[in-house]
Amino acid sequence: MNNFIAIPLLVLCMASTAVANVTLPSIIGDNMVLQQKTASAIWGKAEPGEKVSVEGSWKGAQAQSAVADAKGNWMVKIKTPSAGGPFSLAIIGDNMIELKNVMSGEVWFSGGQSNMDMPLLGYGDDQPVTGGTEAIANADHPDIRLFNVEPLKAAKEPQFTCPGEWQPCSPETVGMFSAIAYIFGKEIHKHTDVPVGLIHSCVGGTYLETWMKPEVIENDPEFKKIISGFDQYKEDWISKNPEYKDKPDAELPFQFQDFERTGRLYNGMIAPLIPFTIKGAIWYQGESNGGRGHQYQRLFPAMITSWREEWNQGDFPFYFVQLANFIEHKPTEEVKYEKPAMPQPHGWAELRNAQLLTLSVTNTGMAVTIDIGEANNIHPANKIDIGKRLSLWALAKDYGKKDLVYSGPLYKSMKVESDKIHVSFDHTDGGLVAKGGKLEGFAIAGADEKFVWADAVIDGNTVIISNAEIKEPVAVRYAWELFPLCNLYNGADLPASPFRTDDWKLPSAGKAF
Repeated sequence: MNNFIAIPLLVLCMASTAVANVTLPSIIGDNMVLQQKTASAIWGKAEPGEKVSVEGSWKGAQAQSAVADAKGNWMVKIKTPSAGGPFSLAIIGDNMIELKNVMSGEVWFSGGQSNMDMPLLGYGDDQPVTGGTEAIANADHPDIRLFNVEPLKAAKEPQFTCPGEWQPCSPETVGMFSAIAYIFGKEIHKHTDVPVGLIHSCVGGTYLETWMKPEVIENDPEFKKIISGFDQYKEDWISKNPEYKDKPDAELPFQFQDFERTGRLYNGMIAPLIPFTIKGAIWYQGESNGGRGHQYQRLFPAMITSWREEWNQGDFPFYFVQLANFIEHKPTEEVKYEKPAMPQPHGWAELRNAQLLTLSVTNTGMAVTIDIGEANNIHPANKIDIGKRLSLWALAKDYGKKDLVYSGPLYKSMKVESDKIHVSFDHTDGGLVAKGGKLEGFAIAGADEKFVWADAVIDGNTVIISNAEIKEPVAVRYAWELFPLCNLYNGADLPASPFRTDDWKLPSAGKAF
């Protein structure tokens, strides 16, 4: 794949006696991957009025020029070749920068909180990634390039750059990289045989709103309540913890740090990456917003829409992970799941529902993980299957793998027939399957809105739900708990998403923070 053509000697000589003024953000550097066959953005800083030219070494490359504006900002768009490399890239102003070992291929962004951030090495010996050690040992993939944004870089204003550098993937560089993002990228590389660039920007324990452009929150009357809600939550907590009340300089717990404020991580860890041309994004977040599922129904789509507007690449693919199953418990407490006598609704069920509804946003996809979680671990060890499930969406939707089944069953419609409810699904490839025996996880309710466990049987591509005590059923819910016992799959061994058929008011409705 070596298509290197040397930067012309004349170009090098032009810059040899110049003053070094042109600077680049960290995302534009040696070892990077440019999105193939696009007009890719290259930008930086220079002296106001300084002319900057950019030229690649690939065959047919055309130099593009811009003049730095009054604030010293400049940007050009260069036409990138088909997948290949390594190439070099010359940026020439009053000085000259030569970027080396540049590839053209597929570029994906990954973001979210700790489950997306969890590296192949895991979070210590007690929180490993299943298969992580083997994956690291076999990670000799020089055509996969990794860019890891240094975390916790909160900022009040959008930043020009962020700490990070591109590295070729190897056993030495991949260990602390996101396990999910790496597996996703490896699958794309495996099935397309082109270079893949992975840009990773994550911080554990973070709210969705800190990853959003501040104006999106500030200009929406409902979202704006998040700001005052955060401040009130912080004040209430301090008043209940007197050891902090009289120590204004004391470091507060994680959830009250500056980076949790609206837009702070967007400014510090997303804005410096825009407008680097990408193919799409993968995302895993929601645990921290678990008590605000109703709000998340608008908040999450608003973030996706805002990012697409800022990147100015149209409706690029945005694939995300639905929250896994988990049981809240004390760190020293061992938990064993037992099915309760009655369904136990939870805020995470509402959040999963909000994620499901986000599929109505153009060009989105969702990896269901309701079968991957662990009762005792909010960071489930099985990250490899999550990465693979995300990759199915990309391979089927973006890379022409039309025969791939990329989703488990998704709720389509319901019909009441006498004392039973018939539920139909999309994505029933290979038929509906009750994995491991009797179909579990369904609850049914009448007009009183009180759900009880239901009997459920598969009938072709539908499920028939009933309970002898409910003579006039109205609604069905599936897997509507924090850690549900549920086992509906399709023939491709992909799990069904939790869902509800009702539109009854949820406990989180009206909750701002």
